[in-house]
Amino acid sequence: MKQFISRIDNDVQDKNSLAWKKLCDYIDQLAVSGGEEFSPLEFLGNTIFSQIQTLPASIAKLDKVRKIWLYGSKLKRIPPEIGYMTSLEYFDPYTSYDLHWLPYEITRCKKLISSRISTRALYGNYKHRMGFPSLTKNPVRHDGEILTCSVCHRVISYAETNQLWISLRIGTDVVPLLVNACSISCEEKLPCPPENYVQTPHKGGGSLKQPLNWEEQMVIEIQRRRNENAAPVQQAIQINADANESSKLKTDAMSLKPLKLVVKIWDK
Repeated sequence: MKQFISRIDNDVQDKNSLAWKKLCDYIDQLAVSGGEEFSPLEFLGNTIFSQIQTLPASIAKLDKVRKIWLYGSKLKRIPPEIGYMTSLEYFDPYTSYDLHWLPYEITRCKKLISSRISTRALYGNYKHRMGFPSLTKNPVRHDGEILTCSVCHRVISYAETNQLWISLRIGTDVVPLLVNACSISCEEKLPCPPENYVQTPHKGGGSLKQPLNWEEQMVIEIQRRRNENAAPVQQAIQINADANESSKLKTDAMSLKPLKLVVKIWDK
């Protein structure tokens, strides 16, 4: 792992700012119009959009939106309410390098089949396995004092939830997701992560053992191929050595024939 972030910041957004109010107004307008593309950069402009570090929970109203464009954002998180965007097909936060994880609720977006995400910025990514922050006594807090279980949707408090990390395929990328589980039963219903990722839900932290990263796997693969290529060479050397030994034995045998003749004559 090349990088480890020990804690996740809460209260990342100034919700009294003009930028936040304009973003909320944009979402309200888009919900009324039934627009199919959510592109806050285009509506707000770069200067204002760069002040946005999370999206409002009101994105739940955007149930007609099919595409989300968040290219180059300064976002640090997406709220769980993205799970209500049931028409979502394409998710693009490319080059949003501060966005290291997504809420598990995005798995409710069953039409989401394509994404473009800067995977190097993600916790547990296969390229360099960025470390997962510990969730032990370090909860990620959303708006308000209550939340819903990511699995069964039951309303719970922060005291009831067990927050876990899990890596799953979202669109075309494997993404670390934050789960709020209300019970062991709900934890057991979580799907199995893809091969080459931590295979169980976990709490993160510095002691978490992750699979080898891409560079480490490449080193092993190169060594394996070298060993495979070296095997025929060693085999050829051995065959040549065996042939030389056989030839030497034949030569020795030929030199023994006259000696055997002399012995026979002598015996007579």
